[in-house]
Amino acid sequence: MSDRQSQLRTYIQDHRATFEDLLGQMVEVPSVSSDIAHTPDMQRMAQLAVQYLEAFGAKASIVKTSGFPCVSGEWVAGRQYPCLTIYNHLDVQPAKEPEWRQSPFAFHKEGERYCGRGTTDDKGPALTALLAARFAREAGIPLNIRVLWELEEEIGSPHFSEALQNRKTVPPSDSVLVSDTIWVAKNRPALSCGLRGLLAARLVLRTGETDIHSGLTGGGARNPLAELCDAAYSCVDAKTGRVKIPGFYDDVVPPTSTEMKDFVASGFQVRLFKEAYQLRSLRTSDPKDLLKRIWASPTFEVHGLTGGHMGPGVKTIVPAWGELKVSMRLVPNQHPQKIFRLLKKHLRARNPDIEVINEGELEPFRGISEGPYAEALQEAVAQGFGRRPVFVREGGSIGAIATLQRAWKVPILFMGLSLPEHGYHAPNEYFDWGQASGGIEAFVHYFHSLSQMPPGQSKIR
Repeated sequence: MSDRQSQLRTYIQDHRATFEDLLGQMVEVPSVSSDIAHTPDMQRMAQLAVQYLEAFGAKASIVKTSGFPCVSGEWVAGRQYPCLTIYNHLDVQPAKEPEWRQSPFAFHKEGERYCGRGTTDDKGPALTALLAARFAREAGIPLNIRVLWELEEEIGSPHFSEALQNRKTVPPSDSVLVSDTIWVAKNRPALSCGLRGLLAARLVLRTGETDIHSGLTGGGARNPLAELCDAAYSCVDAKTGRVKIPGFYDDVVPPTSTEMKDFVASGFQVRLFKEAYQLRSLRTSDPKDLLKRIWASPTFEVHGLTGGHMGPGVKTIVPAWGELKVSMRLVPNQHPQKIFRLLKKHLRARNPDIEVINEGELEPFRGISEGPYAEALQEAVAQGFGRRPVFVREGGSIGAIATLQRAWKVPILFMGLSLPEHGYHAPNEYFDWGQASGGIEAFVHYFHSLSQMPPGQSKIR
């Protein structure tokens, strides 16, 4: 073992208590970006993040937007050296599920586990990168390291582009590393190199002024809920998931044979997938088909149907209006605006009275899995976790990533540390020390590899 490797492992063990203390403070700030009642907590989270960065020797600042801010920090090694930006987010999902065993915003430990909302998504990985950056600075690794911590990722990053416009505080880097993705299985590292995009919509139909007795009008009055169910049926085959909107699949780029081999080699098991997400049954039990469906194929999902009588029992009325909430996960090279036009055209032909409202969109993203950056990242993760990772895709979306790609046009790679069992977006969320300690080691090895690469045009200014 080299002297630096020995120093790094000693550093990791010596700073475990620090990691736990900082994570505990972070978790107990309920930074729920989707709830306006938590606006003071969002500001508190940004201020705490700046304190952390400054305590670790970084120059840090709050980057204001017309929404919640970002936090930017940097360790400058020298203008002549390459520069890396690490992206994480510090906002969290709501935590109102009754299944929580303890208060979600009261941090607690269970052996190697660190429990509480935000521990794995994404405060634990952010702190992992922070401790690695501090070691890199103390070890004299010739790399300029920046962190960019967002506070609106969980609501689609609506103001992230405003932060990137502040080039003085958030200047471009030579490359970006994102630490906000999930492995497929414990002890089988996986690096995401693609994200699905998203188009959300509401389908609204009003056929009357008030709910009316079905005994008086049933059979003659239009039923908006029934018509919205018909609209949903016209869009998707509920049993197979096949989308029936004309032109929907025209631009889809299927995964390559190499990608599919990596997918299968990721450690994925259908049984564990069902257990992790508490699914009673699936549309397919074939692992290869299932992986293609959740990572590399678009979807049409129905999320909610409202209108009419929503209380207990049956109230025999014909509702005056109804609303269907839907979304589509998109893959490269689908574009949300084009898909929205196809949806509107299809529904106009099916039922012209349905109002189709765009509720937000995110572009899909295709990253890199070859070349010096990808090879350096694979080797770094192998050093940290003892096994070379495979490249997979992510079924979800990270709104900031496509924005970063358009703004900076630099390589963007992913090194997630979360596991399916960590409870991503679920009750009883946790992170664990094994992922944190291995992650610190992997980050530092990646920093060292990047420091040996020639800098691009985005040097420290």
